[in-house]
Amino acid sequence: MRVVIIKYNAGNVQSLEFALNRLGIDPLVTDDHEEIQQADKIIFPGQGEARSAMNYLKDKKLDRVLTQLRQPVLGICLGMQLMCSHTEENDTTCLGIMDAKVKRFEGSFKIPHMGWNNITQLSGPLFSQIKEQDYLYFVHSYYVNICEQTMAQAEYGNNFSVALQKNNFYAIQPHPEKSADCGIQILDNFLKI
Repeated sequence: MRVVIIKYNAGNVQSLEFALNRLGIDPLVTDDHEEIQQADKIIFPGQGEARSAMNYLKDKKLDRVLTQLRQPVLGICLGMQLMCSHTEENDTTCLGIMDAKVKRFEGSFKIPHMGWNNITQLSGPLFSQIKEQDYLYFVHSYYVNICEQTMAQAEYGNNFSVALQKNNFYAIQPHPEKSADCGIQILDNFLKI
């Protein structure tokens, strides 16, 4: 199986590579259009700031490549947010794959939301063999509201989308590669789609 991790200067992907290695996968990290288009599965991770990440995607014309993919694609953290239509982070227009908007957490609780949080309302193939109230590891200051594409939820100040799905595009806000056995199961589930 050919698995590509999109390279777009948005975070360290080494822990994701190690997690995939545990599943017997040796992924290719690349921004090469042809390699991406020929992959069986594509992972679009990310940490960092939305506008500079979108600028990089546009400069490399990866925005066009990503939105036209037909094989399974998994966005993680910033990758999930960039799949949405817009983010409040520097008022940035995103890829528009998901009809959802990204908002900044507001309130008296600690921001960023960082650490383990339980997940609920699970549906879809990413959550096969995952139980209601299982825990995943989060690091984020922005979130996606509950919407038509929501496949799991968590609560931090208010309920928000843990995962989204639209057609062949899957997305998850927490870091499965840092979420112990539960996260490895989610990655394995994605590879089996």
